[in-house]
Amino acid sequence: MFIDSHCHLDRLKLSPYNDQLDGAIEAAQDAGVDTMLCVAIDLEHIEQVLSIAANYPSIYASVGVHPTSHEGEEPTLQRLIDLSKRDKVVAIGETGLDYYYGEETSTVQRERFITHLKASEAVQKPVIVHTRDAKEDTLSLIEQHSDRSIGGVLHCFTEDWDMAKRAMDMNFYISLSGIVTFKNAVELQDVARKMPLDRLLIETDSPYLAPVPFRGKPNEPKHVVEVAKFVAELKGLTVEELAKATSDNFKRLFRFEV
Repeated sequence: MFIDSHCHLDRLKLSPYNDQLDGAIEAAQDAGVDTMLCVAIDLEHIEQVLSIAANYPSIYASVGVHPTSHEGEEPTLQRLIDLSKRDKVVAIGETGLDYYYGEETSTVQRERFITHLKASEAVQKPVIVHTRDAKEDTLSLIEQHSDRSIGGVLHCFTEDWDMAKRAMDMNFYISLSGIVTFKNAVELQDVARKMPLDRLLIETDSPYLAPVPFRGKPNEPKHVVEVAKFVAELKGLTVEELAKATSDNFKRLFRFEV
């Protein structure tokens, strides 16, 4: 069985399922995806995220605000702590740094990231980190403000092996999305080959970044199987071996029984 360690179920394109989330969940389960983590990106839709987790036994939730969310409620430490106590919340995030469109908001992003890292430590739940074009700042803030006994995950990883190693040294996992299946993702594929199996997660980040052969189409949790197949081949493993290892890693990181 497979685990989609990072998806946005509140944002899925549901037209193939008569606009019913049940259909996408059933399709994922039929494909062998038995657990999903529905990740928050803002506080305006947090109740929808939490409601999805509450209504499906196989779905869990995180609470946080994405670094590129520049409108809406700004998360305070106490707000994140309070939200983290809600049923089935297993993580803080997604949070992090994204300088892709420039560093004009970098100060706000760094302050927000620190707030999330402090919340992670306060509630003893791992942090889900988004990082793009902000390698050194991301690693520096993790080093300064994260609790290494808790750790976290660099999700939808697209950076180099050096960053992966340094993050793993601070008790972080690395999660690969459909991007690893893209033909031009040569460096990322090399990272996947080098990754120790006990530090690896897989995800869809759906509805974004659908893997080959669905690239360019709306993504959904059932497609995490394609990520698993591709990474397993890169690493010379069976799909079953990859699925078991990444599922065990997910349960270990997010404090499930393994």
